[in-house]
Amino acid sequence: MIRKIGLQDRDAYLAMSKAFYRSDAVLHTIPEEHFQTTFKHIIADSPYVEGYIFEDAGKTIGYVLLSFTYSNEAGGLVLLIEEVYILPEFQGQGLGAEFLTFLESTYHDKVVLMRLEVEKSNKTALHLYQKLGFTKVAYLQLYKKPKSHRQKR
Repeated sequence: MIRKIGLQDRDAYLAMSKAFYRSDAVLHTIPEEHFQTTFKHIIADSPYVEGYIFEDAGKTIGYVLLSFTYSNEAGGLVLLIEEVYILPEFQGQGLGAEFLTFLESTYHDKVVLMRLEVEKSNKTALHLYQKLGFTKVAYLQLYKKPKSHRQKR
């Protein structure tokens, strides 16, 4: 079952998102307050972030975070698949593919592009994404945090 994250999912979401940031799927950890802030925005129905829960027989087994942006280049609203985490014992059972199919059917008339990032070493996820029609982009992504959001040393 795939459903939107609700208030009752707080503890499960926090535990899984922390596990995601300790996994090989990401390059670095994030501050504890980011998990809390993201959950608050999801629950507040922010137009910028949505969260989904995977369930199996009533047990929470994974989550997905989405964000939205507008792109002149793409010609409309873009859905960014920010995080996909499935408990290790449930990986490889087709949940990722099922969710991406769900996204495409749910947002087909709302977004013009779906985008995601994947760690180069995550060959299983990379293969799945390409199999489902995602295409590699040939440019480098850069970022910079404003001074007010940089960590103090």
